[in-house]
Amino acid sequence: MTLNSELRSYNEARRQDIPVHVREVMDRATRELAASGQADRALTVGDTAPGFRLPSATGRTVELKALLAEGPVVLTFYRGAWCPYCNITLHALQEHHDAITARGARLVAASPQIPDESLSLTEKHELAFDVLSDLGSDTAKQYGLAFDLPDDLAAVYDTFGFDLQRVNAGHARTLPLPATYVIDRDGIIRWAFVDTDYTKRAEPADIIAALDALD
Repeated sequence: MTLNSELRSYNEARRQDIPVHVREVMDRATRELAASGQADRALTVGDTAPGFRLPSATGRTVELKALLAEGPVVLTFYRGAWCPYCNITLHALQEHHDAITARGARLVAASPQIPDESLSLTEKHELAFDVLSDLGSDTAKQYGLAFDLPDDLAAVYDTFGFDLQRVNAGHARTLPLPATYVIDRDGIIRWAFVDTDYTKRAEPADIIAALDALD
């Protein structure tokens, strides 16, 4: 089963447990974000990847420049450990981690959540790659991915108990679009996946094919 097939199956089952009026709020927010054109404004193939220095779940500082000195980088942005779609995606990436590293690449994942949340996520899913804290979504902003939740959707997330005010260190409303980039050693984005729909993610097989296509 592909990652997106698994995500679709999960989404179909989950929606049955969500009240209709709540689904309407969520669906409207998804439509409005798609209509905003933000995905088209995000960085894409041929752009230079902005550098970053971000704390990892284990307390290290991870710098894009240092990673690229060793080989290409697969950089994926996710919303947080509270997002089940993100957890499914990170688990799928872990299953393909060996294939990614076998191609000389480093995989890193970034979200706006605090390092303690990232550490819990890393331990729970036994992730072998660095999970970084992009507090305030500053790096996501440089990639054109950061957006603010509308009031009604933020209220829905509060009722779900996500506690984004705490896990995002006071930046409860700002999240990144789901995105994955393959960045070559020169810092150029050579493959990109960006979608306003959080239930859709980059397929690991497509990431690996993009790595194989690097010169």
